[in-house]
Amino acid sequence: MEAMVKKYQQKFRKVRDEMSRWDELQSRLLSQFGNASSVIGRLQVIQDPKNYGALKCVGGIKDAVLKKQMESLENILLSMKKTLEELHGIVSSLEKIFREGRQLVKGGSIKPTLKQLHQRVGIKPTLADCLDGLSLIHEMHQAEYILKSSVISALSALTLKPSASDLGALQQLLVDQPNIPKEEVQYILDIIFAEEIC
Repeated sequence: MEAMVKKYQQKFRKVRDEMSRWDELQSRLLSQFGNASSVIGRLQVIQDPKNYGALKCVGGIKDAVLKKQMESLENILLSMKKTLEELHGIVSSLEKIFREGRQLVKGGSIKPTLKQLHQRVGIKPTLADCLDGLSLIHEMHQAEYILKSSVISALSALTLKPSASDLGALQQLLVDQPNIPKEEVQYILDIIFAEEIC
């Protein structure tokens, strides 16, 4: 069982790497969202001719400025889509790691009994701890990815009818990450790597 736990710890090292990438992508997505919100917030102002003052006499100025802002918004939304695809890649990777972890138990030459799954050797985690940890981390990130996708879709819909309060609420939702308490993920990783901490 000890050898199998070591194999799980290798899988959790991959999970740790994915968590670092997730944090980077989360920061990037927040920045992109902020940029998109700024552009969307300006759209109403740009469309009102009285905001152009003396520039009103320049032919086609309103249309030119609006076109430029819409192009900028389109580029930001494409970047956000790419970031979401990378986040989805992490979710897929976590799912693969979990499936491989399950396969370690099911497909090994020695199939552990229920008692062996919950057997603790010293401070090492049980096999059940490892499996549960992999499952929980995958589920949390999958749910968070779905939430992020929904928020980005809602942002695209706001382009037609911008609302400062709606933009603020969506941004707060994106910032809060309600499905992934960082301390919970860290706790799972600490349990798995307990022997390395000591």
